[in-house]
Amino acid sequence: MSLDQSVIGVRSEPEERSWTGADTLLYALGVGAGHDDPLTDLSYTSEHGDDACPEQKVLPTFGVMVTWGARRGGRRMGDFNPAMLVHAEQEVVLHRPLTAEGTVSLTSQVTGMYDKGSGALVASEAEAVDPATGEAVVTTRSSVFIRGEGGFGGDPGPRVASPIPERDPDELVTMPTWPGQALLYRLSGDRNPLHSDPRFAARGGFARPILHGLCTYGVTGRALIGTIAGGDGDAIAGGDGDAMASMAGRFSSPVLPGETLQVAMWRVDELTTAFQTRKEDGTVVIDRGLATWR
Repeated sequence: MSLDQSVIGVRSEPEERSWTGADTLLYALGVGAGHDDPLTDLSYTSEHGDDACPEQKVLPTFGVMVTWGARRGGRRMGDFNPAMLVHAEQEVVLHRPLTAEGTVSLTSQVTGMYDKGSGALVASEAEAVDPATGEAVVTTRSSVFIRGEGGFGGDPGPRVASPIPERDPDELVTMPTWPGQALLYRLSGDRNPLHSDPRFAARGGFARPILHGLCTYGVTGRALIGTIAGGDGDAIAGGDGDAMASMAGRFSSPVLPGETLQVAMWRVDELTTAFQTRKEDGTVVIDRGLATWR
């Protein structure tokens, strides 16, 4: 076993993390805002906003970038082939709407390492607080699946029921990606060569570089806020991202840049939406999705 289980529960020392208006604009562009029509999504893609929102707003899924690269207790998880690591699950909890620029104090820890047989699932949590007041800003929970690192006889992890109702979705929104999207999205911080270097991707068993799971997550978030939070039903109007309180999902299949996605949504109640993101052929790429609203 090459994973170091002694890191579980060890919280990192606080580190300060800042972002600028340029960072939040770049992130919005990376997840597709304004790509098909630069006159849409202006509240997220420009500092002057649009008629409905004259100031720059921040897509709520940018919260994952606020904690991206957290040190997970300040220690390495072990010795393994990084090409065998893929993002497995992601949740972002927004304790308040994000600002176009800001600074937080960030701590993180590994919360579990689970034996899935063919691989290991490593779960982590990061907390970002206002350094001046200690008020919570963002909490993220995520897990990565490391192929080939299972079979060590450990806890297989909790079983989580799917929130997806057994009925047709209430909304189905089409969200395109484009061939060069991973090259733009990586400038927001995730420089993993799995998404840009075909030789590295081949080491992981992929015919070509794949789209970042968190980019697919951000595209899905745009569909949700554009449809549920004040959009016009087709995710073009942008919607009110400040209304989103949390978003969680499980990555179940890779996406190639340029593939078209469809986001199915179920209105569970006034403040809860279940969702599932699929390719046009029906392959599910984000499952067990759940978003909550203010």
